[in-house]
Amino acid sequence: MNAMNAKKNLLKLGLPKGSLQEATLRLFKKAGYHISVSSRSYYPVVDDEEISSMLIRAQEMGRYVADGHLDCGLTGYDWMMDQNADVVEVAELQYGKEGFRPVRWVVAVPNDSKFKKLEDLEGKRIATELVGYTKRYFRKRKINVTVDFSWGATEVKPPVLCDAIVDLTETGSSLRANNLRILEVILESSTRLIANRKAWEDKWKRKKIENMAILLQGALAAEDKVGLKMNVPEKSFRQVLSLLSAMHSPTVAPLSDTGWHAVEIITDEKLVRDLIPKLKAAGASGIVEYPLNKVIS
Repeated sequence: MNAMNAKKNLLKLGLPKGSLQEATLRLFKKAGYHISVSSRSYYPVVDDEEISSMLIRAQEMGRYVADGHLDCGLTGYDWMMDQNADVVEVAELQYGKEGFRPVRWVVAVPNDSKFKKLEDLEGKRIATELVGYTKRYFRKRKINVTVDFSWGATEVKPPVLCDAIVDLTETGSSLRANNLRILEVILESSTRLIANRKAWEDKWKRKKIENMAILLQGALAAEDKVGLKMNVPEKSFRQVLSLLSAMHSPTVAPLSDTGWHAVEIITDEKLVRDLIPKLKAAGASGIVEYPLNKVIS
């Protein structure tokens, strides 16, 4: 019997193979799931007997989840929209192969082209990997174009092989390097945890997926946060508290030494470099900074 179907209480999870793979595995590890991937296997092993996983290209994930071959999976919102996948969107997960911001799909043309707006592409040829969504987008704008599927290296194709492209960009550096300029952003995308509709109606599977979403979101929320704890004498207490910005009020507890407080907060990592010297100058001591795995609101 196939390992994906060997147990009744088994969640079939799709993990994105390709550019999102390493970032996804790191996120799952931080969330508490240890996943082992063999270089020759498409079936990673999760340290949870109730989860069976499979590596699938993000571009195909929506279809396999919608069809029920997988109970849930992680894919980009862009590929979900491209396939018009009929799935449950469980959670948005703001991460990607290069960072934690959404990516953009843009219509781009050569710098020296005459095209100034989308309507100028009437009757022209566009190359893209995002064929389904691009066709629907131009159809909705009532602009007649020919959309060709691109197997890659899309940014080098205009003006010889096409008039314009719809391509994915995070920083825009690749477009600029190829002498392209953006006409319009047609879609912003981030990673999504999606579920099969029938699986979502199953009480056990739904709870399993919801718990996974909580842990993954908690791991992401902790990415740019750190914990700080310190000892503060009574005479410095109000000054130290005035310096602290926390998710909620700082945790304060009395120390066994009379006149001293233990203070603990969670704060933005980017603030700590400037904050610690100020806390020290204000009278705090025994200051400890520590990383966080998960922050659950």
